[in-house]
This record gives sequence, structure tokens and C-alpha cells, in this order.
Amino acid sequence: MYIIIVGGGNVGFYLAQRLFLDKHTVALVEKDRAICNRIGQDLDILVVNGDGCELDVLQSAGIERADVLATVTGSDEDNLVICQLAKDIFHIDRTVARVNDSRNEHIFNELGVDVPIDSTGILARVIEEEVSLSDFVNLVTFRKGKLALVRFDLPAESPVVSKTVSEVILPVESVLVAIVRGDSVFIPHGGTVFKPQDEIVALTRIGEESAVLQTFLPEM
Repeated sequence: MYIIIVGGGNVGFYLAQRLFLDKHTVALVEKDRAICNRIGQDLDILVVNGDGCELDVLQSAGIERADVLATVTGSDEDNLVICQLAKDIFHIDRTVARVNDSRNEHIFNELGVDVPIDSTGILARVIEEEVSLSDFVNLVTFRKGKLALVRFDLPAESPVVSKTVSEVILPVESVLVAIVRGDSVFIPHGGTVFKPQDEIVALTRIGEESAVLQTFLPEM
């Protein structure tokens, strides 16, 4: 894929490095010339010095042929504007944005950002998960806030323990994505048997999270 990253801080740099090593074509946009020079020396990618909110800068980065645009600056306003430009003017299929202030996440969803990443919220959920592993954890929302990727632990008292995936009826428009069992992560099939302490990852519609929870966890 051809991927444009806006923002050359630590997040942008390591994201670009990872995607480049994964054999994607990457371009990075950054306002600070010194940062651009440093990234240009460390990574064999296109680095554009300029403001990602400006159309000509995005065009210099080759946005007309980009598959994905990810904006990871420290400004929510800039991240939102850049994603809107990518969507409305250049018709980019997929936009990903860093949300610095959790209170702004709903704005990103409402204005059409495909994947708003609230890093603060995710960290908080991870911390809360360590406090109570049986808690239901909403990992990330996407597709304009209509879908949620969720994760929870399966207690020994769960009604699905020892049952196969095909025997469990999920809520409408919910999909079992993965099971984490010990050090293994695998995609379940119809004959997969649920075991105590399985970590369940599922995709569901916003508002259906509690129904998913009721399917897998014992009644309180």
C-alpha cells in the first residue's frame, strides 16, 4: 500500500519505520525541517517538509495515489482538518487519526474519520483491565463510530465453556475475531472449543457490547 503519515514526532517516526519494514511505500509530512532531515537520514522514504493542512503539501506527498492517510500530530484540530481534506478533496478510502484529547473522539467519528485512535482512552482501558481482568474492555471504535472491537476474559463459570463456536449464538452483526489462549492467538472456527481463561476478541455494533457480554459471561 501507499501510505502517507502526517506528523514526524516519535509516533510518526516509529509508525513510518514499522510500515516501511513491512514493505509498504511510505511518505511522511512534517513541519519542522530539522526533524525532516533527521528522518530522511534514518529512513529511505519520501519526507516532505510542510504543513499537512495545505493542499499543495499533501499533493507533494503524492496523496492522489495514496491508499491510506494517517495523521498523528499533537493537534486534534490539525488531525481532523487533514483527514477531512483527504476524504472530501482527494477521496482517500481510509483515514486514521490520532486523538490527543479523549473528549474529541466523538467529533472525529461524526465528521467521518474512519479510525480515530484515542491513545489515552486505550491506555486507560488497559490499566483498568489489569485492575479487573473479568471486566469487558472496548478496545477501539471505527467506521464512523458504528463498530467496536471488544475484548474480555472468559471465566470458568461462563455458559460457553466446553461448547464449540458453532453452538454459541452471537448477537446480530457480531463476529468472533480471535481467541488468545496462553501464548497463542488464533482465529476460531466452528469446531473450536471455548476454555476457561480464553481471551475473546469480537467485533460488534456500537450498543451491542452488553449483548455480547451476556452471551459469554455468567449472570451476575
